Amino acid sequence: MNRKKYFLLAVVLAWGLILPASIYAQKSSLGNWLIYIGSKKINSKWGIHNEVQLRNYNALGDLEQLLLRTGLSYKFNDNKNSVLLGYGYILSENYLVNLDKKESINEHRIFQQFISKQKIGKVGLSHRYRFEQRFVERNYKMRFRYFLSLNIPLSKADKNLFYLSAYNEIFLNSQSKVFDRNRLYGGIGYKINKDFRFELGYMNQFFENKSRDQINLISFISF
Repeated sequence: MNRKKYFLLAVVLAWGLILPASIYAQKSSLGNWLIYIGSKKINSKWGIHNEVQLRNYNALGDLEQLLLRTGLSYKFNDNKNSVLLGYGYILSENYLVNLDKKESINEHRIFQQFISKQKIGKVGLSHRYRFEQRFVERNYKMRFRYFLSLNIPLSKADKNLFYLSAYNEIFLNSQSKVFDRNRLYGGIGYKINKDFRFELGYMNQFFENKSRDQINLISFISF
């Protein structure tokens, strides 16, 4: 199966999984994130990261946030560790308090990150440390993020098609109100080949005095 067919399969699976949920959730507070994460190899060490996230308040059709990221990465220590320098553009559509109206907020973000990977038996662990410099309209903010993920194969060792995925990520601000948010996620994934996999999962995002739930559909593509 060539890459065009893989892409078509991705689109079909996405709509097949998300549309039934969206019909049910249009009037609920359950949100939906559609996520594409890609990587382009320059050589064995260097690569280009690219990412698109479409985040909705109520399944589909009510935009909460559009997030675009790109960056240059470098792998070392037998590809177990990597560093990345990146840029992100974020368009947020925030509801005004007690109103049905929204305001648009633009953010430009520079970030640096370090990823370390390890294995404990069959379980894959990944630690990601990310430092962000955020230009939100006319305000400047800084934030630190720590991300810990688990990947547990469910299939036989010679196939490794299905797997369980889980992560927790905490966000800390450099200014007052240090705690920003925490994300807890669990899902199931399917690996088509070494360059292409999907995940469908459920995430809870906890803020200082409220929380929100999202269904996430994620595609990972290397080329």
